[in-house]
Amino acid sequence: MKAISPRLSSLSSKYVFQPTHHIQQLAPVATTAVFTTPNGSRRPFSVLNRPPPNYPGHVPLTGLERAALAVGSGVVSLFDPYRHDMIAALGEATASPYFIERLRRAMLSSATGRRILRDRPRIASATLDLGRLRGLGRNTVGGTYAAWLDREGVSPDTRDAVRYVDDAECAYVMQRYRESHDFYHALTGLPVVREGEVALKAFEFANTLLPMTGLALLALTTMKPAERRRFWTIYGPWAVRNGLRSDEVINVYWEEEMETDVDELRARLGIERPPDLRDIRKQERAEKKRLREAAAAQAGAS
Repeated sequence: MKAISPRLSSLSSKYVFQPTHHIQQLAPVATTAVFTTPNGSRRPFSVLNRPPPNYPGHVPLTGLERAALAVGSGVVSLFDPYRHDMIAALGEATASPYFIERLRRAMLSSATGRRILRDRPRIASATLDLGRLRGLGRNTVGGTYAAWLDREGVSPDTRDAVRYVDDAECAYVMQRYRESHDFYHALTGLPVVREGEVALKAFEFANTLLPMTGLALLALTTMKPAERRRFWTIYGPWAVRNGLRSDEVINVYWEEEMETDVDELRARLGIERPPDLRDIRKQERAEKKRLREAAAAQAGAS
């Protein structure tokens, strides 16, 4: 196993821009509330005077609207972690302009990432043959992914479309991250319970630097003491260690890895699987039940 210290010492190089050719020019980040119309005239950007969308479904936001969306969606997400629409809005509102562009540059610096940006594949039931994946070996990436979906009762069709990222290519990067999330779950074995989601978000934050994944750690305040203790002693250190040292997971072309041995892919990326959280929770419940029964038996005997 590689030591963590060399990885930490090279952290700055992981997030520094490396010159490379570009697939598509990034739209300049607006510094004033002004936009240029198709006929070349400049007009003020306001709630009542929006620029045209840059891609289907795009909703241009003013700076004030983006800030309000970030705060509002963040509060709702904290108290209701199953509001996926609010979590998605928080991710988009806080990713621009720097963080999503950093992730795009990470893809441009990788040959595989550049192919993903060129091909723009989508992860959904319509593009994945889940029946075929279920027939693959249990230790293949595709088989592991299908088994995780079945065990957790999750569908790949639940990811909201990106709306609030202005640049079209950056919007695809956010969409790719969002649709790949369940593959990260399958690769690590973490379940969709709040405790598992927080652990995975910590891993994603260390690996992608997307602010929403870091803000998700505020959910620790709503967890039970035993869950918080497990995070700080087991899953938090695992997330930081593996997120920092592993390759950029956004650059995995999942569609081409379905028949790959899942342990081989983990080794290639530099990701170790954490202790099985469902097993730990099951053992903890069994121990609590045993203690209660023992206490009841002792009370009955006296």
